[in-house]
Amino acid sequence: MDTLFNTKFEGEPASHSQPGVQLKSSTYDLHESNVHLKLTIVSTVGFGDQINKEDSYKPIVEFIDAQFEAYLQEELKIRRVLHSYHDSRIHACLYFIAPSGHSLKSLDLVTMKKLDSKVDIIPIIAKSDAISKSELTKFKIKITSELVSNGVQIYQFPTDDESVAEINGTMNAHLPFAVIGSTEEVKIGNKMMKARQYPWGTVQVENEAHCDFVKLREMLIRVNMEDLREQTHTRHYELYRRCKLEEMGFKDTDPDNKPFSLQETYEAKRNEFLGELQKKEEEMRQMFVQRVKEKEAELKEAEKELHEKFDRLKKLHQDEKKKLEDKKKSLDDEVNAFKQRKTAAELLQSQAQQAGGSQTLKREKERKNFF
Repeated sequence: MDTLFNTKFEGEPASHSQPGVQLKSSTYDLHESNVHLKLTIVSTVGFGDQINKEDSYKPIVEFIDAQFEAYLQEELKIRRVLHSYHDSRIHACLYFIAPSGHSLKSLDLVTMKKLDSKVDIIPIIAKSDAISKSELTKFKIKITSELVSNGVQIYQFPTDDESVAEINGTMNAHLPFAVIGSTEEVKIGNKMMKARQYPWGTVQVENEAHCDFVKLREMLIRVNMEDLREQTHTRHYELYRRCKLEEMGFKDTDPDNKPFSLQETYEAKRNEFLGELQKKEEEMRQMFVQRVKEKEAELKEAEKELHEKFDRLKKLHQDEKKKLEDKKKSLDDEVNAFKQRKTAAELLQSQAQQAGGSQTLKREKERKNFF
């Protein structure tokens, strides 16, 4: 893009480790002499870098549709300012093809098939100096054949205008363009020219014998820029607009082939919307009632479990209490028995002491009588 517009666009190189495809849009104001161009470049960051590439095209399609939707919303306003509206619709898709020399990848075919009804596709063989001239010619024929056999419609430069019919017809035969890009200038002869230097020689970007860069620039910027914008508006946007309005219930004529009434359509769609709203409201109410019943059943079940647990704990407590009472009674009986034995032992001890004292007195008395 820097080479194509002979400028330096700001931006950091994107990494190839993105989890998905992300679209990065940047708008620039370009000035050259008295010409002013507002250019928007959208990069598909991460496209083709994932292991599973099945849905890689979806973010691109969604982005293009979002720009169509924004324009449609502006167009449907009561007070429109389309003359000053920044048209963000994509007018051209430069689809870069790897210079493999073999055939298109399945990802390329699927993506271009999904995009050909939404944007003007211009296929480009990138880094075309990576393969020889003979291989490049065969590769172009192979790509064209695969596009036709798979029903992919690429942008064809218009030939209905006599002033550009000859050059556009010639350029259509050169599609897809094989290009090389470089911002480095190398001195060739007495001139400084954009080129790429290799040990085996120099590839000039603007030399038509080396690549198709000049053809691409001529067709894209100088000859067919207005046609690209017109194709976007009259073909791709109109298709989106028609499908969107039909989806909303609008038609050109009613079943009786009479002009379609906007008021009747509005009322019909309003009634349909209200009916769907009431249906959803009833479904939500039924769902709410069902969930309340389920919650009540869960609470009752939990309450029942708590009661059962309480009864088990109560019974266990009663059993433990009875065991403790039985043990206390047993201990009380042992204490009473011990007290009785103790009383009996003390009584016997007292009787024994009394009997011993009587014998002592008797012996002393006998001793006195002897003296």
